[in-house]
Amino acid sequence: MDLFLLLKAVILGVVEGVTEFLPISSTGHLILVGDLLNFNDERGKAFEVIIQFGAILAVCWEFREKLLKVALSLTSSPNSRRFVLNLLIASIPAMGLAFLFGKYIKAVLFAPIPVASAFIVGGLIIFWAERRQERANLAKSHIHSVDDLSPLDAFKVGLAQCAALIPGTSRSGATIIGGMLFGLPRTVATEFSFFLAIPVIGGATAYELLKLWKNPVAISGEFSLAIAVGFISAFISAFICVRWLIHYVAHHNFVPFAWYRIAFGLLVLITAYSGLIAWSH
Repeated sequence: MDLFLLLKAVILGVVEGVTEFLPISSTGHLILVGDLLNFNDERGKAFEVIIQFGAILAVCWEFREKLLKVALSLTSSPNSRRFVLNLLIASIPAMGLAFLFGKYIKAVLFAPIPVASAFIVGGLIIFWAERRQERANLAKSHIHSVDDLSPLDAFKVGLAQCAALIPGTSRSGATIIGGMLFGLPRTVATEFSFFLAIPVIGGATAYELLKLWKNPVAISGEFSLAIAVGFISAFISAFICVRWLIHYVAHHNFVPFAWYRIAFGLLVLITAYSGLIAWSH
């Protein structure tokens, strides 16, 4: 048994769970940490996508009452049908672009320097969005929960989510900040981002599992165990993080995350160009 491999799985699982739903980019962090741990080959990239589903299950468990209610009332409730339709509408743009350009994006942008640059740009956009949110009068908004979203609202958020195809941008950040820029209250944009992660990341996980299933050599016993360990670590850490974020957004803005993104991005760029860390290219 490769204990070092399992330790890597635990570390990456915790990184995934903590960063998946914060506007700081889980993919970007996984690329950087995976690079430091020398776990950035094809199996490592597949591992990073698969353990994301552990974080998604944490969301499903946290919102199990809402999801069960929607499932049981789908045929009888217009609100439930609109909720599911909105998730499908919001998922289509990013999933379509990922299908068309996913291989190119992975080949060119899945590297520390592009990720660090996206961290910084994303941080600046958060500053702009929060300043705009403060000036906007959302008290008269007719949107108070995810059930109030229209298909057009969902489509706008789906377009914003497309920016997350650039690693380091953050899927949750793109949907939350995009929703805010389109006039959604911060709490509603955050909650819709939670639900939108289910079909988007669930689909990506299923795709990676299918690729591994077609390559039995890649699914060794040790690697399967590492996936299980990373999956559990991601679930536990994501569950804690989701609970915390729900309470956080009710009383605070995302400015601290913007500062973090910029500082972390600058740190990576400085260590890269000074030669302190030999990041991959």
